[in-house]
Amino acid sequence: MNIILLIAIFISAFQFVLLVNKRAKSFPDIILTFWMFVAAIHLVSYYLNYLGYWEIYPHLVGTTVPFPFLYGPLLYLYILYSLRSEHKLRRRDYLHFFPSILSLLYMCRFYFFYSEDEKRLVDSGEINDFNLFIKIQLIAFVISAISYSTLSYKLLNNYKKLIDTNFSNDEHINLYWLKGFIWGVATIFFTAITITISRDFLGVDYTFNPDYIIYSMLSLAILLLGYYGIRHQNIFVDNVIVNLEEDLTGSDYKNSGLKDVEAKNKYKSLLLLMKNDKPYLEPKLTLHTLAQLLEISPNHLSQIINQYDQQNFNDFVNKYRVDEFIKKASVNANYSFLANALDSGFNSKSTFNTVFKKIKGTTPSQYMAKLNNK
Repeated sequence: MNIILLIAIFISAFQFVLLVNKRAKSFPDIILTFWMFVAAIHLVSYYLNYLGYWEIYPHLVGTTVPFPFLYGPLLYLYILYSLRSEHKLRRRDYLHFFPSILSLLYMCRFYFFYSEDEKRLVDSGEINDFNLFIKIQLIAFVISAISYSTLSYKLLNNYKKLIDTNFSNDEHINLYWLKGFIWGVATIFFTAITITISRDFLGVDYTFNPDYIIYSMLSLAILLLGYYGIRHQNIFVDNVIVNLEEDLTGSDYKNSGLKDVEAKNKYKSLLLLMKNDKPYLEPKLTLHTLAQLLEISPNHLSQIINQYDQQNFNDFVNKYRVDEFIKKASVNANYSFLANALDSGFNSKSTFNTVFKKIKGTTPSQYMAKLNNK
């Protein structure tokens, strides 16, 4: 247990330092930095408890009671502000921290008015002043964990739409890894709650310390969170983004200010541009860049692609890249698939394989083998 806790503390502290020193930090990076700081303090507090320091220094007892209510809001706000260009919290966002603040205020009488001996007795369970509070907090924590995991998962779908509307490649800016992380966090929550209820309320006597399980899982989660969070690049840095709320679709096109005749002409110009100039060969092509080439607003370009091709920008551009790859692979048979893919505008092997299978319904090797056998 000693080693597991030390590893978890080191990982969270180290990644906190990396995030503090990260260049061009976005607001989501700042949220993630605070998240790592909270995790490190929480782990240090438990480690001191594990070593018996709470008995020696009873004023440490209960110092991290409000912390569990911070993880859900921080996850939600991290994703939310990856979808927004603001650099500070809105007033209503502070309400997410209300349960943590309420828990802190309730604990103030314990922090300031209980003697050292009384705190030791509370910690050992000989004084049950806080039994009801602990039960209420456990129920509130379950509700918080479920609610924020669900809300965060829904937000990720909006983030994917925003990416697909504005970018032709999403490597280092997607948040797909967070879906797995949310499931992982939900698993940790469920495990911790199950152990707490069975041990503290049902009297189950474990033959080992079940905290080993919780903190091993937590160490892995912190490692993955920090690793992917540090690699992640914010979409609002040096990019002009068409917001989903502003992106017009369906029946709203008639209110966009773009007339049908003008839209058709611009669509023809778009097809000519894609055929002759091949802007899709640029891996970092964005909706804004392509709109500048056409001398049209990004919103109107998004509208045209949706209206005439029934596709988002990402699928529209990648279809050209896949077709370009097939042409190159048919002619340049001596080159590897990856070389041809990179020459076609893709920026990595994983992105190429994923996009190709999505568009053609099969792998590149299977498709080219079938094509060459005709």
